[in-house]
Amino acid sequence: MRLHGYFRSTAAYRVRIALALKGIACERTYVNLLKGEQTAPAYRALNPQGRVPLLETDGFAIAQSPAILEYLEETHPEPPLLPGDAKSRAAIRAVSAVIGCDVHPLNNLAVLKYLTGSLGVSEEAKSAWYAHWVLEGFNAVEAMIAPAPFAFGAEPTMADIYIAPQVYNAKRFDIPLDAYPRIRAVAAACAAHPAFVTAAPETQPDAA
Repeated sequence: MRLHGYFRSTAAYRVRIALALKGIACERTYVNLLKGEQTAPAYRALNPQGRVPLLETDGFAIAQSPAILEYLEETHPEPPLLPGDAKSRAAIRAVSAVIGCDVHPLNNLAVLKYLTGSLGVSEEAKSAWYAHWVLEGFNAVEAMIAPAPFAFGAEPTMADIYIAPQVYNAKRFDIPLDAYPRIRAVAAACAAHPAFVTAAPETQPDAA
């Protein structure tokens, strides 16, 4: 199993957390997004979209973090990222989707570069765009979780795997989180968990 990623990619961060939680050994390849290594023909041959993360396993490659996380959950069910009954799992998936479907796609590197490059948006307007969509998503997530100490109970789930990287990114861009005590509580619980510490961007070899 090999993971292609970039230390600051929140999507790759999610997969690193899941691998650590499940204790899955995985080789690593580093794709520097700022240098455009994701556009190299060799990488495009593996992932036509030219994004990270990409997981190579069992003779095939899986793109997109939601697909990778679901694959890991199906092939390595313990500990579960989607515990409980159908209603509990739906609640976890809903929080994950708010971030994965509504927040992250609007503030990833490719979108921000398009705003300032092709559309000529100022840095100030780009920052306002970023903050708007993060806060829109966090407003919803704050109402959807009940820290105990993780988003849905005593153990981390897929929801926490989405929340922690998005909080990391929000802090990078100086997004105020004072209005989100539940999200901050979850982020604090994650920051103290060994799997999240192992997966943190600043601890990755390509962060140097």
